[in-house]
Amino acid sequence: MPNLRRTSAALALCTLSAFGLTAYNNPPATAKTGAVVTAVKTSKQTKQQQAEAVRWLEHRIVHFQHMAWHWKLVMGLPLTRPGRSLAGWSIQQLKQTVVWWQHQAAQAWLQATHVPHKAAWLCIHHYEGSWTDPNAPYYGGLQMNLAFQQRYGYWLYRTKGTADHWTPLEQMWVAERAYKSRGFWPWPNTARYCGLL
Repeated sequence: MPNLRRTSAALALCTLSAFGLTAYNNPPATAKTGAVVTAVKTSKQTKQQQAEAVRWLEHRIVHFQHMAWHWKLVMGLPLTRPGRSLAGWSIQQLKQTVVWWQHQAAQAWLQATHVPHKAAWLCIHHYEGSWTDPNAPYYGGLQMNLAFQQRYGYWLYRTKGTADHWTPLEQMWVAERAYKSRGFWPWPNTARYCGLL
């Protein structure tokens, strides 16, 4: 009785040979098959590129959101919240949102650079310490103790540590918060040197 496996393999080999092919080579792709394969590959690449573009744009949105929120928190202003989730947004919508949040971040930064009593804080700083002074019990360019930092700059203290790790702008905004209720009295000597008391 003939072995069916061998017979089937031989028949397949004969059929392939009749078309000028061997059992070890794929049949040549027709132009139509090649176009379909290319289209599938292109479609996969396009989807992958779109997914990467969406991820990058979402990352940029979050980056600018955090920049805007940082300066608003430093200034004690209410935060601008996103309207809704970004899920399902088109690339065009995401691009527009990136531009909008970039504008929000730039506006917050510009506003932060205009500290109301900036000249006074710079004068006090002139008689106090370095902006990066790490020596306890007073830190930074306006020589803030820990209780002062925790009361008026809690968010910065929690996220960045003591005032010597804050930027000069951040230190001045924390001093501004104290000024609203205490004036320049936390710096009695240096404020007098500057003619503020």
